[in-house]
Amino acid sequence: MLTDSSKKTTIISQLILTVLAVVFAIPLIIMLMVSFQGEGIGNYIAVLTHPAIPRFFLNSLIVSVCTIVLVFCITLLAAYAFSKLELPAKGALFNLILMGLMIPSVALIVPLFLIVKNLGLFNNYFSLIGPICAFTLPFTLLLSKNFMDDLPNQLLDAARIDGCGSFKALLFIIAPLCKPMSVVVIIWGFLNSWNEYFLALVFMRKESMQTITQAPQFFTDTYSSDTGKIFAALVLISIPVVVLYLSLQKYFEDGMTTGSIK
Repeated sequence: MLTDSSKKTTIISQLILTVLAVVFAIPLIIMLMVSFQGEGIGNYIAVLTHPAIPRFFLNSLIVSVCTIVLVFCITLLAAYAFSKLELPAKGALFNLILMGLMIPSVALIVPLFLIVKNLGLFNNYFSLIGPICAFTLPFTLLLSKNFMDDLPNQLLDAARIDGCGSFKALLFIIAPLCKPMSVVVIIWGFLNSWNEYFLALVFMRKESMQTITQAPQFFTDTYSSDTGKIFAALVLISIPVVVLYLSLQKYFEDGMTTGSIK
């Protein structure tokens, strides 16, 4: 049973969180309101029926799916190796990978530009998938390793006694226990790839290869000062992210909480 002081603390915490939620929701509400200026729902119809929009969505979907698959597979294998296997100098190697958390993508745009140019990957999905995976992996690896560190080693010992190798133990024992962490990796990979703007702006120059994050700029050039349609495009970009997070919110919070505590 809660004491009076505990009840007061709970009420104060809820009030603070409510105020913060309202503050963060205000820009979203303004964006939604502006999207109906002018032609109202006609803004959304104009954006959705524009012939370039399906291609933008398809490009973003291809980049996001490929990024999620690569990030998930690499994270699962690497986290398992760093957490449960004996590797030479794995501590130093792990810390070296974590240094990627301190490097913003903008700081590497010049070497990335030269690499993409020399490989002839302009207007190619790999020019986005590779860098996005590289910038996403340090964070997902950190959370996944911390999550696997909490799994008892006795599970692996029992699996080895039953004749399981390292890969089978990962596939049939560790991976099923990492469902919350897997959801975090999937959502994080999707957010980083779906919302990527700067790399797409630099490397995707053909209209047919542009991603959905470039749609507002595209409609700015198309509709000039028609802010209603521009903001309608912004709302449509946000919908997949919001739907995915709301659908997997419980697993995302569990995975973030467990994986971030060491």
